[in-house]
Amino acid sequence: VCTMEGAEWLEEVPEDTTVEKLKERCLKHCVPGSLEDPKTVTHHKLIHATSEKVLTDTKTVLEENIQDSDVLLLVKKRAPTLLPKMADVVAEEKRKQEQKAPDKDAILKATANLPARSVDRSVTHHNMRDFQTELRKILVSLIEVAQKLLALNPDAVELFKKANAMLDEDEEDRVDEVALRQLTEMGFPESRAVKALRLNHMSVTQAMEWLIEHADDPSVDAPLPGQAPAEAPAEGAASSAEAAAGPSSEEGGEEAKDELTEIFKKIRRKREFRPDPRAVIALMEMGFDEKEVVDALRVNNNQQNAACEWLLGDRKPSPEDLDKGIDTNSPLFQAILENPVVQLGLTNPKTLLAFEDMLENPLNSTQWMNDPETGPVMLQISRIFQTLNRT
Repeated sequence: VCTMEGAEWLEEVPEDTTVEKLKERCLKHCVPGSLEDPKTVTHHKLIHATSEKVLTDTKTVLEENIQDSDVLLLVKKRAPTLLPKMADVVAEEKRKQEQKAPDKDAILKATANLPARSVDRSVTHHNMRDFQTELRKILVSLIEVAQKLLALNPDAVELFKKANAMLDEDEEDRVDEVALRQLTEMGFPESRAVKALRLNHMSVTQAMEWLIEHADDPSVDAPLPGQAPAEAPAEGAASSAEAAAGPSSEEGGEEAKDELTEIFKKIRRKREFRPDPRAVIALMEMGFDEKEVVDALRVNNNQQNAACEWLLGDRKPSPEDLDKGIDTNSPLFQAILENPVVQLGLTNPKTLLAFEDMLENPLNSTQWMNDPETGPVMLQISRIFQTLNRT
């Protein structure tokens, strides 16, 4: 056995001796004083010189495979890291606190003697929403222009019949028959179940919750915004049948114009805003009136948190502002109308459908931006807005 100080000696022990007992015998050779202090033993270790392995105290010489004439090193363990003193901990915490950013009270105290300046925070808020607000106004005005242009097209009625067929395929307007049957089998009236499913994206569970929550609501059976009573479609079908029968030459133009007007109305009804029923309930539970809750959700595209901020804030823009178009004499609108790509796009019924959809569902704008027919039009509008907004 060797020590780090250079002492050497020979130890002879039976194979069943534990490493700990061997270590105690070794310590008697090199450590002065008594070995009664347990720290003396635990603060040293034996290492096999050839394998450089630290021997385990609880194992025997045989288990550690120590052979005759093997060399062991008796090494004092490194002292454990001392715990920091309380004064040092306090000093470190104080240093961290000094490096922290000041809180609101500290800022107010430091700036108490500075001259006050009026900052209109609403202006900043509105500037952030400028593009969204202006784009909506642009779409409102472009829809009017597109409708007038398309009305001049002799094939407009046929074009919009095809467009309406596209809208009729929209899953949102179709009712899941299986879901409807589940609700009617529970005892809910069919018309009420249809309304609940449409409001809750065909989710049976959410529709059922809505029906239970609105069971005593006097307006529960009122049709959704833009939807005609049940008998209205039959009348519409009859008028369509009469139109298909073939109008007289004198009345043909007037009939086509009326039919096109009805088609435009139908498109708008399909794109009517539908508030998220869960958001409506959550906001009404805060004490807001149902009408103002619906207005808030409409202004903020069914985003509950944004709607809550709108209700608690200055309520700008107002719901009425959403239906206002851009000034048709403004340089921005003139530049948009003079763009050849936009002009060509306004003669395409699909562009009108895209404008209507984005007006009521701004989150769908990405879909129309990626569409090969409507994407170029939206790109030109965006570029013109950004260009004129910088000048």
